[in-house]
Amino acid sequence: MLFNSVDFLLFLPLFFVLYWLIPSRKIRWQNVLILGGSYLFYGWWDWRFLFLIVFSTLVDYFCGLQLARKPGEKRFLYLSLLVNLGILSAFKYFNFFLDSWYDLAANLGFSSVNNWAIDVVLPVGISFYTFQTLSYTIDVYRKKIPAERSLLNFAAFVSFFPQLVAGPIERAKNLLPQIRNRRKFKYPQAVTGLRMILWGFFKKIVIADALAYKVEEIFPNYEILNGGVLLLGLLYFAVQIYCDFSGYSDIAIGTAKLLGIDLMVNFRFPYFSKNVTEFWRRWHISLSTWFRDYVYIPLGGSRVSRNLAVRNIVIVFLLSGFWHGANWTFIGWGLANAMLFVPVFLIRKRKEPTRDAVWVHWLKVGLTFFLVTLTWAFFRSDTIGDALLYLWKCFSEFQIPYTHRSGMEEVLILFLFDFLLRNDPGNLSSLDRLKRPLRWGIYLFLGLWIMSVFNTYQPPFIYFQF
Repeated sequence: MLFNSVDFLLFLPLFFVLYWLIPSRKIRWQNVLILGGSYLFYGWWDWRFLFLIVFSTLVDYFCGLQLARKPGEKRFLYLSLLVNLGILSAFKYFNFFLDSWYDLAANLGFSSVNNWAIDVVLPVGISFYTFQTLSYTIDVYRKKIPAERSLLNFAAFVSFFPQLVAGPIERAKNLLPQIRNRRKFKYPQAVTGLRMILWGFFKKIVIADALAYKVEEIFPNYEILNGGVLLLGLLYFAVQIYCDFSGYSDIAIGTAKLLGIDLMVNFRFPYFSKNVTEFWRRWHISLSTWFRDYVYIPLGGSRVSRNLAVRNIVIVFLLSGFWHGANWTFIGWGLANAMLFVPVFLIRKRKEPTRDAVWVHWLKVGLTFFLVTLTWAFFRSDTIGDALLYLWKCFSEFQIPYTHRSGMEEVLILFLFDFLLRNDPGNLSSLDRLKRPLRWGIYLFLGLWIMSVFNTYQPPFIYFQF
């Protein structure tokens, strides 16, 4: 079920009413409704893949109990890793490895190798809930959290529908206690949730979907377009993917707040970062911190020699790229970001940060945005060759684009709103400073704008493919 669909717009109010009709002391029945509603939400797309979630839930629930009973028993941790990463690899990466092997064999002269592949449909959100359950078993093994004894609570944690298919990737230490404990309806929390949902829909429907058409015009036809238009295409895609993904996160966080549950902030105005390291502290925070805690720090983090620290950074970015998709372009995207990240990391490690003059600060923000935007060429292109040629043409055949500017309105709207909200903690609380008539006027304006461009078919969120 898509957030930006009529089905969800009918599902959410009905679920909300049923949820709060259950007395808050009946926490078990609320969790039964969460589990049932989450399975309905996910199964609406394809009910057969519910078996994967159920299987993963049962395996990690069992492994968690065994790790609690036998602390330090690594075989149950290995079982969880094997099952979860095995399922993820089979559905997401099997054909990628096969194709890479066939290409290698062909380059070595073994043209007689028979190519075959498995026609596999990638389950929506598999990368997200796989990492969420893995973090649970790893944290239980590390004794950072106790094992969850209730299968119902654990299943509701794994399948919690607001963030099931595209995050944020929640940690058990944050979400499980909220699933386990009594929840009460709080009007301020619900109001915050509603305006986050409104803002998420605005970013997705009004900005991201409008720019999607421009991006689809430019990227597939990059060979016949000039460099100025291609740079605009990169700008449009940078704003599209940000509004698409952060829009989903806002709707997910807002929906959870309607149910009395707080999810972690996943974006903190990343395009206003003044260097690449800051960008990655603000972009897709749940994934960045996941790799930090479960890959980077176990490898030694920055507490090792300079060369090893650089190695750790590169490994994390390559894995992050590979997590996004089974294509060399995503690995190229990860490597490109590593190449931007490492110099900043080395410079900042050698000297203490200083406070910049205002113009220097905004110069750094502009440069960081420009460099990050260039890396999106790898993310959006079909092949590494396409991405490199796209970037080459951006500068070798640059001309001022006199057409293809119809997407600039959406770009300017996004940056204007983000500039005004850039110091907001992440839940649009800045709007509380406005007088009620002005605040409600903004809500009405955004709502009418959404309805004016909404239609029955809405493009799915970009990160559903991951």
